[in-house]
Amino acid sequence: MFIEPNLGGRDRLIRFAIGVFLIAAPYLFSDAALRESPVARWGIPVTGTILALTAFLRCCPIYRLFGASTCRLG
Repeated sequence: MFIEPNLGGRDRLIRFAIGVFLIAAPYLFSDAALRESPVARWGIPVTGTILALTAFLRCCPIYRLFGASTCRLG
């Protein structure tokens, strides 16, 4: 199955950088509130994983839903 890319280079780079940061955030910051909150402990890394995965696959399902694209044509 071929997925048509809809993410441009800058968009991918930004998504990947933010994604990696969010995946590592609970481990980088030793704030007790961050470690005790299930949303912070699980939600932040999951969001980072989704961002990194969309950057890797060059396709964003939300962009596809709205017909948007940051990919240059041709």
